[in-house]
Amino acid sequence: MTAEELVCRSLDIPGARLHYEVRGTGPLLLVLGSPMGAADFLALAHAMAGDHTVVTYDPRGYGRSRLEDPGQDATPDLRADDVAAILDALGAESADVFGSSGGAVTGFALVTRHPGRVRTLVAHEPPLLELLPDADAQRAATDEIIATFHRDGAQAAWTAFMANAGFDVSDPNAGPPPGLEPPPEELATQLAESARFFDHELRHTTRYVPDIAALTAGPTRIVVGLGAESGHLLTDATTRRLAELLGEQPVMFPGDHGGFLGVPGEFATTLRAALSRSAPHTAV
Repeated sequence: MTAEELVCRSLDIPGARLHYEVRGTGPLLLVLGSPMGAADFLALAHAMAGDHTVVTYDPRGYGRSRLEDPGQDATPDLRADDVAAILDALGAESADVFGSSGGAVTGFALVTRHPGRVRTLVAHEPPLLELLPDADAQRAATDEIIATFHRDGAQAAWTAFMANAGFDVSDPNAGPPPGLEPPPEELATQLAESARFFDHELRHTTRYVPDIAALTAGPTRIVVGLGAESGHLLTDATTRRLAELLGEQPVMFPGDHGGFLGVPGEFATTLRAALSRSAPHTAV
């Protein structure tokens, strides 16, 4: 495959059908988000596909991935098992993994639950709020965001979520530009995905506590990634604390929490350099 070629696949697993995409050639690299899906990592996947086989996917319940039970919790362990199933479908014993935000938390669960499947994990700004000294206050803030979703709706909840994360939500020009009202089916999809995030994922992701002993003793090399412009964000504190616990210095990536969206080429260069410091890999 070339960087321009794309193969879309689906995988039936217990309780869900996963959509995933494969492009490029070279060492296998899985790119994980949560709730972000394949579309959010399109630019980064293109940037990395010149020398990597890049796999992106939609977590169950998002995008083109379906789940049978909308009330099922999207725990990091469940998400990790889904990623391991994709590795099995690819016939891959192991892969490098880049996980951003909730995807980095998925990566930690994958390393812990499936030892040896991850060669190098690049964990970019995981929102591990339990590592912070004010974890009690953070739990209360998360509960209030979820209450806002039920009381005031999805838009108000997302605004509260972004504000708590440290983003400036006071700019009247922030957010998507005004346009036509989405059709009813699209609005229903947006509401269902918001409900999945706030009701079934947010608490499980932010309250996940990584097994530092297992991470440092296992065969996987852990790289902690931090946005150079993320100093104002809550994930700056969680990332620095994680790096301290692992005895590592964070690798600085361009941009902030969404640097892979704003400057994908520069971001890919940093990611490529972070991966190259690990042991040589066999091309897939």
